[in-house]
Amino acid sequence: MMDMKYLLSGAVLVLIAAAAFTNKTYKVERVINASPDAVWAVLMDTASYGDWNPVFIKVVGSYEPGGTVQNTFQSPSGETFDVTNRVTEVVPQKLLRQKGGMTGIITFDHQWQLEPVEGGTRVTQYEIDRGLYVWFWDDSWIIPSYTKTLDALAEQVAAR
Repeated sequence: MMDMKYLLSGAVLVLIAAAAFTNKTYKVERVINASPDAVWAVLMDTASYGDWNPVFIKVVGSYEPGGTVQNTFQSPSGETFDVTNRVTEVVPQKLLRQKGGMTGIITFDHQWQLEPVEGGTRVTQYEIDRGLYVWFWDDSWIIPSYTKTLDALAEQVAAR
């Protein structure tokens, strides 16, 4: 009987370790014909996200290091869900980084990266998701949705 207890304990530890080291990475980038300042201004204007962003349809709060922001996401099926993010790093005109989730189940590290390049600004959405849940969920919508977000960001920057 004691051997079974150790076996189960070992199995649980293996699952926890696997959850900690399992991840999925997403990266989408686009060059926007505008300066990093212009792109940054749109990204920092959290009140306007609902006007232009097809994925992050509502953002409550402001992007300040150490602060929290609540994002309302919309999946391609129209389902919405709220996620609270902790803003971990802000480098004006270069990087906005936020993290959140439930350790072991699913966590995310989402970044907006801006880099001046010939023809404008390379904008990258980069995200790493970790945890057991990444084994089971259908993430096929993320790359296409983040691509649409970058297209919408380019349109919003041009409109301003």
